[in-house]
Amino acid sequence: MDDNTARQTWDERYSTKEYVWNVQPNQFVEQHLAAVPAGEAIDLGAGEGRNAVWLAMSGWTVTAVDISPVGLSKADRLAAEANVVITTVEADANTYAPDHKVDLVVLSYLQLPPEQRERVVAHAKTWLKPGGTFFLVAHDRTNIEHGYGGPSAPEVCYTPQEVVAGLEGLDVGLATVAERHVQTDHGVEVALDTVIVATVPA
Repeated sequence: MDDNTARQTWDERYSTKEYVWNVQPNQFVEQHLAAVPAGEAIDLGAGEGRNAVWLAMSGWTVTAVDISPVGLSKADRLAAEANVVITTVEADANTYAPDHKVDLVVLSYLQLPPEQRERVVAHAKTWLKPGGTFFLVAHDRTNIEHGYGGPSAPEVCYTPQEVVAGLEGLDVGLATVAERHVQTDHGVEVALDTVIVATVPA
């Protein structure tokens, strides 16, 4: 999928007045980052901004990066509703590069095929200061057969082992498949996510 196609696809998806995703942060973002001292963060593939806004509410200075200007406009709206400020940047995750190092990089459900995933992870870890935190949550490959929702294409789903393989030089504190409970019209379903927390040696 080229940049223009991806941008159009996500713009169309985000074109509804209401938010497509829950406006609350991803539960693993909140669980694993709540105790991390606030600094400067990049939310790569920020979508409508739910994680970026939560980080800003927690004291972080946040740059929300996404390919969709429609999604980013909703992120700005969500930030205004929460009375916080975030910086939104329209860019492709495959080519984006910040102009300085930061304390936290978040990749949340940035479901990319292997070559792109490897490139993005390899780049993102270099954006971190010593002591900085790399956080990733994505639909795990086991979710296709054993979990709820998410993509049906194995190539865009992740495994902890594949992500960790790209994090050479970082201290990996968590690399797991975690259960995420999803409330549906038919009751609670269980989704399976790859969750990674790693830090740059100080």
